[in-house]
Amino acid sequence: MHSSAPPTRPCRASADHPAAPGAGPAAVLSGARRRALRGGDRHTDTAHLLHSLLESDDRAREAVGDPARAARVLGYLVQRSIGYGLHWQHTVEGAHPRPGHAARRGGGSHASASAPLSPSAAGAVAAAVARARRRGGEEATGLDLLVCLAADPTCRAVEVLRRAGTDPAALAGRVASRLDMCHRGDGPDGP
Repeated sequence: MHSSAPPTRPCRASADHPAAPGAGPAAVLSGARRRALRGGDRHTDTAHLLHSLLESDDRAREAVGDPARAARVLGYLVQRSIGYGLHWQHTVEGAHPRPGHAARRGGGSHASASAPLSPSAAGAVAAAVARARRRGGEEATGLDLLVCLAADPTCRAVEVLRRAGTDPAALAGRVASRLDMCHRGDGPDGP
């Protein structure tokens, strides 16, 4: 069976090149919140996180696939406010609305100045931190966050990945396996 996804790069760990470099979680969260606020969204969701992550972390972008596939994913993410993703406007990702109640899109006095994380986005960030701690890491990496976003079959980030032709479960498994292998020192050029 032939896979269209490129193999993940080998682990290379040194003082100059850590095992999983990339944007730190604070930078990804900050970028995602700015994007949500610019779009008038009330909450920062997993699609905002994925967008910020792929823009700021080369390793995460490479893990998604070849440059054409990564560009397709980013294309869907860019179009969220002008077409693709408009069906998300009046809902909070991961929330279970009460019967007869719909979450309203941000605006006016209802808009949050900080665009708090949706329940699904908050869960992905918490899971990434927990993943890094289990591995003994001080801080979650962009790849930890990518694994956790791709592993939630109900989140918006997974919907975008699927639309762009990426198998989210396979992506999560491949990246998680690579991170675990790097941590154990089993990978080529491992620590």
